[in-house]
Amino acid sequence: MPAKVTPVDIQHKEFKRAIQGYAREEVDQFLDDVIEQLETDIDERTRLEALVTELQEKVSHFKAMEDSLRSTLVLAQRTADELKATAHKEVDLIKQRAKLDGEEELRAVREQIAEAKAELQRVSDKTATAKHDLRNFLSRQLELIDNLHPGVKTPV
Repeated sequence: MPAKVTPVDIQHKEFKRAIQGYAREEVDQFLDDVIEQLETDIDERTRLEALVTELQEKVSHFKAMEDSLRSTLVLAQRTADELKATAHKEVDLIKQRAKLDGEEELRAVREQIAEAKAELQRVSDKTATAKHDLRNFLSRQLELIDNLHPGVKTPV
């Protein structure tokens, strides 16, 4: 493989003179064109290598961002799953509390009903006793009246 030829190498290249050689001005012009094209190609290659380096850095950056986004997404999914599980647990606890509260209220209402029934029974018993006592009192009063006035009949 031949050594790399640079524009400077071409510019400083000296050829031997021969009697029947090529036209010197044409060779010099051709070499100038080659130098110019070679310099343009080198500049373009340098620009493209810089662009490749820049693009490689961007790709690395985007790959790092992609990895970060993936781990963020996984974390977000995990967090969402945990929140969902926690919400379900809270719902279950709320249902249990509501059930217990409902049962407690039902028990309290039943106690109130039982107390009201007992109170109603006491009042009924007192009323019955009062009626009975009043009848006895009135019967005795009627007997007293009948005994005070033996000839007068009281309507019954």
